[in-house]
Amino acid sequence: MDHEELRKFLFRFSNPLEIAPKSNFLLSFSPSGMNAAVRAVVRMGIYVGAKVYFIHEGYQGMVDGGDNIEEATWESVSSMLQIGGTVIGSARCKEFRTHEGRLKAALNLVQHGITNLCVIGGDGSLTGANLFREEWSGLLTELVEQGAIEEESVQKYSALHIVGMVGSIDNDFCGTDMTIGTDSALHRIIEVVDAIMTTAQSHQRTFVLEVMGRHCGYLALVSALACGADWVLIPEMPPEDGWEDKMCQKLFATRSRGTRLNIIIVAEGAIDRHGKPITSSLVKDLVVKNLGFDTRVTILGHVQRGGTPSAFDRILASRMGVEAVLALLETTANTPACVVSLSGNQSVRLPLMECVQMTQAVQKAMDEKRFEDAVKLRGRSFQNNLRTYKLLAHRKPESDLPSNFNVAVLNVGAPAAGMNAAVRSAVRVGISQGHKMFAVSDGFEGFSKGQIKEVKWSDVGGWTGQGGSLLGTKRTLPAKYVEKIAEQMKKHNINALLVVGGFEALLSLLELQTARGRYDEFCVPMVMVPATVSNNVPGSDLSIGADTALNAITSTCDRIKQSASGTKRRVFIIETMGGYCGYLASVGGLASGADAVYIYEEPFDIRDLQANVEHLTEKMKTSIQRGLVLRNENSNDNYTTDFIYQLYSEEGKGVFDCRKNVLGHMQQGGAPSPFDRNFGTKISAKAMQWITNKLQETFRQGRVFANTEDTCCLLGMRRRALVFQPVVQLKDETDFVHRIPKEQWWLKLRPLMKILAKYKTSYDVSDYGILEHVVGSRPKELDAAVAM
Repeated sequence: MDHEELRKFLFRFSNPLEIAPKSNFLLSFSPSGMNAAVRAVVRMGIYVGAKVYFIHEGYQGMVDGGDNIEEATWESVSSMLQIGGTVIGSARCKEFRTHEGRLKAALNLVQHGITNLCVIGGDGSLTGANLFREEWSGLLTELVEQGAIEEESVQKYSALHIVGMVGSIDNDFCGTDMTIGTDSALHRIIEVVDAIMTTAQSHQRTFVLEVMGRHCGYLALVSALACGADWVLIPEMPPEDGWEDKMCQKLFATRSRGTRLNIIIVAEGAIDRHGKPITSSLVKDLVVKNLGFDTRVTILGHVQRGGTPSAFDRILASRMGVEAVLALLETTANTPACVVSLSGNQSVRLPLMECVQMTQAVQKAMDEKRFEDAVKLRGRSFQNNLRTYKLLAHRKPESDLPSNFNVAVLNVGAPAAGMNAAVRSAVRVGISQGHKMFAVSDGFEGFSKGQIKEVKWSDVGGWTGQGGSLLGTKRTLPAKYVEKIAEQMKKHNINALLVVGGFEALLSLLELQTARGRYDEFCVPMVMVPATVSNNVPGSDLSIGADTALNAITSTCDRIKQSASGTKRRVFIIETMGGYCGYLASVGGLASGADAVYIYEEPFDIRDLQANVEHLTEKMKTSIQRGLVLRNENSNDNYTTDFIYQLYSEEGKGVFDCRKNVLGHMQQGGAPSPFDRNFGTKISAKAMQWITNKLQETFRQGRVFANTEDTCCLLGMRRRALVFQPVVQLKDETDFVHRIPKEQWWLKLRPLMKILAKYKTSYDVSDYGILEHVVGSRPKELDAAVAM
């Protein structure tokens, strides 16, 4: 069992119903994001009437007991969201692997009334906890025989219940799309890759980057997708014999087309088909020997484990922490150990040992050189990442690509980070499927002016990490230029359209579908991929660009709060973008630990404002030194950011002072996050595959003719699946006046944010409590999980 780098804390439920009291204990180790899980479990535990404890120094603390067990309070987990690693220490513990060590741990748990464990770790940690659970009754019997506990304690603490959360930067645990810490590790990798690419381009160098992943190639594979690496080597899918020559040929061909750099990413556990390790130094020597390229090696090492947690990891850990508490509340004597997982955009519970056995089956398949099976066992998300990488990285010879259809791609609406990754993906997938790809500049306005040109494979090289919109984008809708656009469609023989954009893109497709009755040129397959920082597109839970904006908000809030360090008590009023959609404010508030968030979707009046001020004033008097209030830009016409700032300043006199900040367009800028790069890449690839299928279906008598509803669609992420939805069917789901969906999934996160800010509120558990199974738990249409 691998119990490396574990950290722990426990909490004890009170018993308002006068049932035998439950106590709970949480083990965790230290990838970024774990502190958010600690904070969520502690505060949710207190919210349900719990007495909370920390256990310092991991399993060692549980075995040693004594001062390692410390009561936690609401305030003890304040100001820890932005801190990486673990604030309560971690340590290896060989003693816990022995029966005697577990006997000592059982005694300490019984002395504290602990009968429930919440374990955060990898498969080794979870397996160890499950073994402890299985031995529990026997351990108590031994303690009675030794006279360490009374007979009545065996009856009182007869069962030990376990809920797991997966924390690992490798994302190597089967049953979840994403483990806590993985996204933060990808941020560290991509930050290094982006920095290296500038120097590599300047000096025409090849860089070999070694990333973590002794037994799992997830980090290597996804970072290769995110930066457009020329070659990637992972343990699950070793290269075929002769890979050395193929790799060098690929690098030479890339340089011959004018590219000034090459990036090769190697997982630390990469092997060849015969089990021989492929090291970064070996790859470097191959490139230097065969090509003579100036080649450097960068080994990222433990930098991937540290740093500030990403917004995704903070939100994931907070949601998982709350779900773990709910799971423990519902345990019975017959409840099997479960693990809280992420499927698409939904929290699910899976049997712990099913997940562990599936994870161990992956390693067994690799040991037996059944590599195809290993990839399948990793799950659909991993398979899709690998399939998409191969599709985008390895160009087919021109002779293998029959001249087929003409497909145009354009951006519509405001810029969003990740748009360029989506366009690159569409162009390369389209070319690989035999289409001619055309890029339209400046949206539909540029379309009407004939700003259309064919793009080749190499034209979109290096686009993945670029922010903004390299094609250019405008909010102009096509109705104004519909006749001229039809002329350009006919002139360039455009057979399909892929539109990457926000709410304007949805309106555009609705207008073009209406125009089909007058212009046959628009009777072609059309699909929209949502891309907007506001995340306000109906039909999709998430949009390209929203994650990058959330990270900008979260990092800015971290800095703003830090600016008050050492000063008197201070409250910051922050205004975010989003139009009438409160996604950025609400989810950004959850990720940054806001005390209040004001949005249009949840109306508020002066009484609510006054109650928030009083609540924050009370907290300032007793505990916290810094407060954070977020306001969506269009949340209320009268209660403006200035009004709220002045109200808090006046009512907080003598207790705290106020500062305000309007974040503005910084939320739209910057390099795209790893999530947005990969989400944009995969969703756009799927959209192009849909276009190819529709072109084949609608090609009749020498022409394409598509005029049915299902040939004009939006591709969106709905809970746990990527779904194509006819745009006309989205009309009933849309508030066109305020440009938002009528129902928005993230509103269910707002009570969670309020609970963690110490408000008394109800929490909707209608989506919780279902224990699924690993095999067959995913819907068939989930070809590209939103979690990378």
